[in-house]
Amino acid sequence: MLGEPLWRYRAPGTWDELERELGVALPSDYKEIVDAYAPVQINGHLYLSHPATERWNLGERIRRTSDSWSQIEWEEGEPEGDPRVSLRSPELVFGTADGLIPICGTDRGEEIFYAPRGALGAGSLFVENGEGEFFEYSFSFAQWLYLWLVGEEVTGPGGSAFYPGPVVLQDLPMTPDERPEKRYGPPRGM
Repeated sequence: MLGEPLWRYRAPGTWDELERELGVALPSDYKEIVDAYAPVQINGHLYLSHPATERWNLGERIRRTSDSWSQIEWEEGEPEGDPRVSLRSPELVFGTADGLIPICGTDRGEEIFYAPRGALGAGSLFVENGEGEFFEYSFSFAQWLYLWLVGEEVTGPGGSAFYPGPVVLQDLPMTPDERPEKRYGPPRGM
C-alpha cells in the first residue's frame, strides 16, 4: 500500500544503539517500515521518525515524548483504558521496557506506544486518542498501520482517517530549505 520503499537512511547500528538505551528490542516489522520510508508523513497525519537522522530523529522523539508524558500526574481512575492494568504495573512509565514507548504519532494528537509487556508479556500497541483515553491492540505495527490506512478505528472510537485512492507519502525535510515532493503508493481501488 505504501509503494516502493526508498531505504534512504537504513543503518542497522542505529537501531542497536537505540534499543540498548531503551532496554528492549522494538518490533521488527516497525523497524522495517521505518527503515523503508521514514522520516515521512503518511496520508497527511501519521508521522514516522528514523533513528539514523539528525532531524526527525526517533531516539530524540522517544526521549522528548516520554519526558512530556512522564510529567502528567494521573488522578484516581485515570486515564481511561489505563495501561497499568495490562502491564500489571502500579505506575505508568514511559520510554522504558516496563512501560510505554512512544513510536509515532499524528498531527491530530494521537500517540502510538509500543508496550513490550502488554498483552500479558507478548507485546502490544497502545494508542492514546488525544483525549486521554488509551486503547490496547494486540497485533503488529504493520497490521495496525494497514488497518489505519483502510479506515478502521484503531485510534479509538471515531478516530478513523480513511482517504480513498493511493496512500500519500510526504518525505520530511532534512534541511530548512528542502521541500520534498509528495509520493503515492499504488492504486488501491478504494
